[in-house]
Amino acid sequence: MGGGGTEAFPDLGRHCQHSDCNQLDFLPFKCDGCQNVFCLEHRSYKSHECPKSDHNSRKVVVCEICSMSIETTGQEEDDVKKMLERHEKSGNCDPAKKKKPTCAVRRCREILTFSNTSTCKTCQLKVCLKHRFPADHPCKKGSSTAVPVVDGRRPSNGKFLVPLAPRSGKDCANNGRRSTTSSSSAPSVRAY
Repeated sequence: MGGGGTEAFPDLGRHCQHSDCNQLDFLPFKCDGCQNVFCLEHRSYKSHECPKSDHNSRKVVVCEICSMSIETTGQEEDDVKKMLERHEKSGNCDPAKKKKPTCAVRRCREILTFSNTSTCKTCQLKVCLKHRFPADHPCKKGSSTAVPVVDGRRPSNGKFLVPLAPRSGKDCANNGRRSTTSSSSAPSVRAY
């Protein structure tokens, strides 16, 4: 037999090329470093001690001054130090950038990242997703929609009742018509 398989299917699968394993694997992995074939257990660089594990690996070094990440591909530690020195002298290294931006709402300490930042369309303020609505953060331009007063009291969250304000308490089901049953009898059930 050539590379593996069974008597009926000689081209099916390959044997693991790890010296201690030699297991027949029907879904083998080919290492992109040393180009050998391995089973699931020995497919990682570390498990088969690949001599060419760092041939195209990407490493990132974070500048301690400005928290900027600098990509280093397959470079020695001395080269990384020189690269950090060049970054520091380049003018791109700004210690003010190290502080992470936080939500602009008072007492909210949420750090703003790419995935949880929202910019208000009214005041252009950057806030976290929890405070993305104008009623939830101090909107500079003020909200154009006033919170309606329904039945003599102001609701706790008026942004959902704004469309109902022009109806002035009329029942939607009756459309302004009088009900045939008296209102003093048993309470009616209404669907909203």
